[in-house]
Amino acid sequence: MSFANAVVARAEGERVGLVPCAVGGTAIKEWARGEELYESMVARSKESVNKSGGRIKALLWYQGESDASTDHDAEAYQQNMEAFISNVREDLELPSLPIIQVALASGDKYKEKVREAQLGINLQNVVCVDAKGLHLKEDHLHLTTEAQVKLGHMLAEAYLKHFVGSD
Repeated sequence: MSFANAVVARAEGERVGLVPCAVGGTAIKEWARGEELYESMVARSKESVNKSGGRIKALLWYQGESDASTDHDAEAYQQNMEAFISNVREDLELPSLPIIQVALASGDKYKEKVREAQLGINLQNVVCVDAKGLHLKEDHLHLTTEAQVKLGHMLAEAYLKHFVGSD
């Protein structure tokens, strides 16, 4: 919500609708084309456009902690994420869809390898917001409420800086 509120407050005339599809504890391979999570996300996104008459203007992506548990998954992250981006753009028929990805703030043994992959993606209209340093809850995995609000503002700033007015 802090993302939507920040965009509405700063971008005159912008209407913001959110299509939440997050599922905690999932690996990027679970979001591959043909998998239930991916297909549900695409279907919900298309349905939101059909029902609202709006347009999809960006995809916000914060995922990867589960990929930091094994070297194999961390090593495959960038290739899997780039395939995900390509597939989403193709399936939503939005070849230049802006993607704002969040680089991990927490994770397991191979967190830095996943962060490198996230920060290293070099595709058109893909930017990365770095969550490193945001405050975590006592579980050392999830962001505090205050950190979530700050991250929402960081995502809004990235969206406004890189994509508003670029239609």
